[in-house]
Formats: sequence, C-alpha cells, structure tokens
Amino acid sequence: MRVAAVSAHFGRDVGQCVAKIEGIVADARSQDVGLLVFPDATLGGYLGGLGPGDDTGLPPALDAGSPELARVAAAAGDMVVCVGYRESAGDRCFNSAVCVTGDGVLGRHRKVHQPAGELPAYAAGDGFAAFDTPLGRMGMLIDYDKTFPEAARTLAGRGAQLVACLSAWPASLTNRAPRLVQDRQSRLFDLYDCARAAENQVVWVSANQTGAMGRLRFLGQSKVVGPGGDVLARTWAKAGLAVADLDVAAEVGRARLVLDHLRELKPEAYG
Repeated sequence: MRVAAVSAHFGRDVGQCVAKIEGIVADARSQDVGLLVFPDATLGGYLGGLGPGDDTGLPPALDAGSPELARVAAAAGDMVVCVGYRESAGDRCFNSAVCVTGDGVLGRHRKVHQPAGELPAYAAGDGFAAFDTPLGRMGMLIDYDKTFPEAARTLAGRGAQLVACLSAWPASLTNRAPRLVQDRQSRLFDLYDCARAAENQVVWVSANQTGAMGRLRFLGQSKVVGPGGDVLARTWAKAGLAVADLDVAAEVGRARLVLDHLRELKPEAYG
C-alpha cells in the first residue's frame, strides 16, 4: 500500500481549498496513493492565533453533509482521504476530521483536547473511534490530541493499525527560534509522532499545515512513521507529499512479533 501525508497551506476561501484538495488528490492518484491524509482545517483554514488580539476571523463552519465535503468524496474515488474542517452542529462548532472515499464517509473525529485559545471557536469532542476502511482498520486524531498518550492508545486498543493525525501545528508563540527546525514546537511535533507510533506499534500518518495565518507560523514536517517509530518519509518544512510504500498489516505484525505492547499491558497496575 502507498500512503501519503500532505504538507500545504489552506486559507479562508473554501472554494479555493476544495480546488486545491482536488488538485492534490489528482497528483496523489498519479502516484498510486491509497491513503491520503490532509492537515487539520483543510477547508477554511485554522485560527489566526491562540490569544486575545489574534482575531483574523473564524474559519467558516460547514455542515457535516455540506456540498464541499461531497466534492472531496467525489474527488477521492477509490482512494481513502482524510480532511479537516470546522463542523457546524446545532449551536456548536467542532474542530473535526472526516475520512471518505467516493462511496461516502468511513469515519469521523471531533478534536477532544484543546489549547485554551481554541475554546471560543470550538466545542470539545468526547471520544476516539476506530473504523474499518478498504485499507484496514484505522483512527484519526487532530493536532493537540497526539500530545496525550491515552488518545492514540485508545485507538490502538480498538484495533486501529493506521492512525491519521491531522494538524495545524505552529511554531512556538512565546520562544520562537530563528529557524523552524530549531523551534521547540518543531522538536515536540516530531517527538510525539514517533513516540505514539512506537508506543502503540502502529503506522502513523501525520499531516500538517505550512505557511502562516495571523500570528501562527505552521511547521509542515508531515511524515509517515512505521510501527517501530522510524520515519519512512517526510516533507520537512516545505509543502509537498510524504509518500511511503508499506504493507501495514505485515509491518504491524512484525513489530509485535516478540514484544506486543497492547497484549502486555497491565491495566490493574495503573490505578
């Protein structure tokens, strides 16, 4: 199977975002990609900051059945595609991700863990669901979710062998380094990707925004990580696709052959 994580910038114009998604999907299809993971906030962009005075306007909110998402599914065809958007649900909005093919929706996730600056814009999700796809059982996380080991562990415990993590992860706002690769948040972004893959012995597909929105400068660094925590492909800070070829079930099975972290858990000892 060929899997790919997208590094790209997505702004407020939803029509432009959809057209960009369609172009990237077409490029990925020409490379025989089976799973394509886009960043968080693919449709309408992310916030412009995480504090007072950072208002660049909220991302547009889309209904889960919006025509824009229908266009994404149509573009996906037989490819499995994950995208992020601000979901309108009654009187609340969520930072959401959806996994689709041309046949419809395979899975959904609402971001559970929120930095304080997100609270005015999004309500929190309340769970982590694994779901079946033509490529195997998988789950999704959004951005800050991956900071918490329990999130990825829950998905792995529910059978996910693939985890798609969609991010709009910026450089540090309080102690920004002169070069992105030296930034504290850059180091943490990579650390969490590799640690969560290795802890749970899963294939980890991490996509991130590039460019800037308001005060936020996004890191890129999209990557595919194997179940041993090894980076199989990455984009660094530039826009592009991180593409890796692997047999997910075989890789996960090999990683768990001697040491199977999920089987060897001791929940009774954790209190």
